[in-house]
Order: sequence, then structure tokens, then C-alpha cells
Amino acid sequence: MKKEIHPDNYRSVLFIDNSDGTEFIIPSTVKTTETGKAKADKKEYPIFRVEISSATHPFYTGQEKTLDSAGRVERFKQRQAKAKKK
Repeated sequence: MKKEIHPDNYRSVLFIDNSDGTEFIIPSTVKTTETGKAKADKKEYPIFRVEISSATHPFYTGQEKTLDSAGRVERFKQRQAKAKKK
């Protein structure tokens, strides 16, 4: 790796997935306000929390989730069933 090309705050950061608590230690320049110990090596790292990661994203896990607000999917299925009867 070339010397002096990375920013000064380039360091290992502990990324924690809020969905299931999965932890990743990745070099980054992201600004953080909290620190904590990683489960893997028990070392102290700056912590950055993410809402979704490759551990919980449906594209990577292969699990499709249908978010149904106010029964929209069910109403659509009922309309399709009525249309097929005609």
C-alpha cells in the first residue's frame, strides 16, 4: 500500500448491524461518537451502527420480506381473484 495517501482518521471501525447485532471490523474514515469492544477479538474500536448490512439484507440472505401496510397486498389478491372469475 502506498504511504501517505490515506486520510489521518483512517482506522479500523466496528460496524454493528442494528437488526441482529452482527459485527464487522472494517477500516474506514467514518465519524463516530461511541467506542466499544468487539466480540471477536475483545479490542476497543470506534462504533458505527447501521440499519441494514449484508448479514440482514434480503438480497444477500435470500429471504424476501413483504411489508404489508393496511392490507394492500391482500386487497390486490382479492381483486385479482374477482377478475379471474369473470
